[in-house]
Amino acid sequence: MILSVSNLSKSFDSKQVLSGVSFHLEAKEKMALIGMNGAGKTTLFKLIMGQERPDEGEIYLQKGLNIGYLPQNPVFESESRIEDELLSVFAPVIALEEKMRSLEAAMQTDHSEELLSAYASCVQQFEQADGYQYRSRVRGMLAGLGFSEAEYALPVSSLSGGQKTRVLLAKLLLQAPDLLLMDEPTNHLDIEALSFLESFLSSYQGACLIISHDRYFLDRITTATLEIEAGRAFLYHGNYTYYTREKEFRQKIEERAYEAQQTEIKHQQEVIRKLRSFGREKFIKRAESREKALEKMELIDKPVTLDGSMKLHFTPRVESGQVVLTAEDLSKSFENHPLFSDVSFEIRRGEKVALIGPNGIGKTTLFKMIMKEEAPSGGDLRLGVNVVPGYYDQQQATLSPDKSILDEIYDTFPDKTIPEIRNILGCFLFRGDDVFTRIGDLSGGEKARVSLCKIMLGQANFLLLDEPTNHLDIESREVLEINLREYEGTIFFVSHDRYFINQVATRVLELSADGAVNYHGDYDFYLEHKKEAATVAKSEEAPTESKLSYQQKKAAESDLRKKKNRLRQLETAVDEAEKEIEDLKSKMLLPEYYSSASKFKELEDRVSELETQIENDMTEWDTLSELLN
Repeated sequence: MILSVSNLSKSFDSKQVLSGVSFHLEAKEKMALIGMNGAGKTTLFKLIMGQERPDEGEIYLQKGLNIGYLPQNPVFESESRIEDELLSVFAPVIALEEKMRSLEAAMQTDHSEELLSAYASCVQQFEQADGYQYRSRVRGMLAGLGFSEAEYALPVSSLSGGQKTRVLLAKLLLQAPDLLLMDEPTNHLDIEALSFLESFLSSYQGACLIISHDRYFLDRITTATLEIEAGRAFLYHGNYTYYTREKEFRQKIEERAYEAQQTEIKHQQEVIRKLRSFGREKFIKRAESREKALEKMELIDKPVTLDGSMKLHFTPRVESGQVVLTAEDLSKSFENHPLFSDVSFEIRRGEKVALIGPNGIGKTTLFKMIMKEEAPSGGDLRLGVNVVPGYYDQQQATLSPDKSILDEIYDTFPDKTIPEIRNILGCFLFRGDDVFTRIGDLSGGEKARVSLCKIMLGQANFLLLDEPTNHLDIESREVLEINLREYEGTIFFVSHDRYFINQVATRVLELSADGAVNYHGDYDFYLEHKKEAATVAKSEEAPTESKLSYQQKKAAESDLRKKKNRLRQLETAVDEAEKEIEDLKSKMLLPEYYSSASKFKELEDRVSELETQIENDMTEWDTLSELLN
């Protein structure tokens, strides 16, 4: 155990942020820290780093533990070039290299045993420090996190905030601390850089505690999930998908417990009323006794969940024609700097199309071209019949900072009643007095929710959404996903949130410098077919069939068949085990089981056995999948 947090509490201005938080982290463990914006996740990081002091509780850190911390918006200044900033991580190795060169120069004229011995010792230390690889590691890290070779020489001071964050992330990963605390590490990364980071962290030998709203990323990296909710901490021993499944089950139990307590309270209140109605002293005393018992009862809070009330049916004013947008041989350049060319595609009514591609390829520019804010350099781009576009950009430039949320919506849509607007805002998580908050006092995520609400209320039939999940916490993303799936018009959106793409997209359009490629499915479909295409390309470059003997070919085919069959067997076994777990958990909610300790324990043991089986099967499945790719 390298980190232990026990009964940690913290308040700011009498507002309780954390209350009795306890958990521990093992060496090499990867844990997600999740919760709504403002739940206290960053505060917990600051407490662990010693930047804040707890009101109560203790934090234990293993002696000599080396911690690396990536804040969400780091203050990072340096006059060094990007590459030099990363090379500074290897200062001791570079010093050894310089000493080797100095000794080599001296050995040209001095062949003493003392000098030879010093050189041999220096070489040994250099090799042990993996000295021959440090420069390629630096360049590999820069390339992996999305820096082009032309940018390596740029001074850090000239970079944007997002680029500085990527430099700091690269530096921390190269330092390889025992414990990495990362607050939104996937911000400012495109999909290729995200894949690189996932691959790096999967084999990382240190422990990680990660704050992230990127659910796809969390699914691939973490093995435990700590949720901060209403100041309390709830630990789930699995990734994000496991957490959602287990939380739903926990909420069902809590709902049953809440309903049972409410029934009991009503029963006791009725008994008290009857006892008092008798008017005799002994019955009144019994009533008073029951009242005292009711007062001492620890009330269960009503569980709050995302449900059907979050769904809104946004119906466009008019229905567009079948063809919503057509691009033919489209190209765009800025001052002889080409972004893309030969881009042709069509979007039809009702489609929900995700536009993906590396940062800087021109995705936002394409949206501005659709909105007539930019002109194409070549080709043709046209909207279809009766198409009414609604554009959401990342800047929320259309919001008035001095208005309240309620006034912002009402002034834009005066045909709506105040109760209607409050109901709609509630579906975007603005409840009660929240609606009277000034726009200028909102966080980035809150402003994003107001803008998205305005876009959808505008009754456009073609939504253009540029990174709509930026700044949104997980609950807000889930609300947005619910409403976009129910939206009756057409959607074209840019996103690096792969989980969001899976939930919303019916088609993926990949933009590159040389054109656009269509994938008729969600992100996982895109990924699968991208891998297939890469496998085909690789096989075409492989040795020709004539170079393999007949026996070798048959043996390879047989081995491939066995691996594929085993893969299918494992998938079937996991599906069956998960179905059995669902059935068992449904039983656990029945009175005949949760009221019997022995029967409940029997079901719990079987669930635990099946979860272990799933974990073992998925480990084997993962290994086989890597071999087959």
